[in-house]
Amino acid sequence: MAIPMDMAALLGLFLDALLYGVFFTLYCFTLFILLKKTGIKRQLLLPVATLLLCIATAHLIIDFVRALDAFIFKVDAIGASDYYANFASPLFVASTALCITQTILADAIVVWRCYMLNDRSLLVAIPGCIILLASIATGFYGIGSLSRAHPLSNISLADYGCIATFDTLTVVLSVTSTSLNAWRIYRTRYFMPEGFAAFLPVFVAIIESGAFYSMSILVLLLTFFIGSNAQYTMLDIITPIVGITFCLIILQVHFDVGGNSPAEKLTEARGTLTSLFRGRDVQEGFSMEPMTVQITEESAFSE
Repeated sequence: MAIPMDMAALLGLFLDALLYGVFFTLYCFTLFILLKKTGIKRQLLLPVATLLLCIATAHLIIDFVRALDAFIFKVDAIGASDYYANFASPLFVASTALCITQTILADAIVVWRCYMLNDRSLLVAIPGCIILLASIATGFYGIGSLSRAHPLSNISLADYGCIATFDTLTVVLSVTSTSLNAWRIYRTRYFMPEGFAAFLPVFVAIIESGAFYSMSILVLLLTFFIGSNAQYTMLDIITPIVGITFCLIILQVHFDVGGNSPAEKLTEARGTLTSLFRGRDVQEGFSMEPMTVQITEESAFSE
């Protein structure tokens, strides 16, 4: 059973507002963390996070205005389904432009993280930048074509091609970058004698690199190809998902989720105990004999 256009739009508005609330909460935590940072972390990440929030806010406001027009102000002149089917509407063009801009920012962040994680390799940066430039060209060409369309006209075949190309390039870029990040982390920990724990940073990398965002883009691409109106629901929720993914990356790095291995934690614990004993020896003036501290670490996987 096909989803009506007005139902898909209402569902998209509900999910957009819900995910925006999640994004705004994560942004507040991220803002609190970044204000304590200095240098490039604050100068680069804070403006990007704020820009993502502003775009998501503008997108949500436009969705609310479109819902008011479709179901209240213009319900007698034109039906809700026909209103949302008008792809040449200035509000629809503005909403789509914000979504594409947010997606391009997310792709740029993905390329930058992959470039930095792979030792600033040009073999990673150049293909990523080429795909990013192709996404920018196809995305904004589609927006320009929509802005020049006649009212109540359908999307042309060229616009469909631009949308399909844009979504495909985004999926390829996100999946490839996520795979490269996971492989990079796994290769650096391959020879560590930690057993299954060596794979934990790989899973963390997959999550933090935007698996949630990649799956959302993939679902959008699939619904577009099958011609379902659910694509418009997915189009609405992409904007806050980009911001959620970006904030989760910053929070993961700050709290070091999955970053330290058991061996590293054991070394840190020994160093802390040694410094404590040495400090006590200096302060109290007593001589201390060498002693051995044995730390037993119990893994949660043994339960």
